Amino acid sequence: MSPDKLAYMANQIAKFFHSRPHDEAVAGIAEHISNFWEPRMRKQFFELLKQEDQRFDPLVREAGARIKPVG
Repeated sequence: MSPDKLAYMANQIAKFFHSRPHDEAVAGIAEHISNFWEPRMRKQFFELLKQEDQRFDPLVREAGARIKPVG
């Protein structure tokens, strides 16, 4: 998947959760990505987050530490 598409998808999830309290939003983003993104997508997400974290909404960056690792 293109990095642009992956970042867009993650940021769309964050956009949905922006109306929630901060901790609930971070947990919701992490839970959604952990439960619905296949391992290849999560692997690419972690690589992109490490290399170009500015692509991601601050809530997504914070949720990164809570997302289920790959492998």
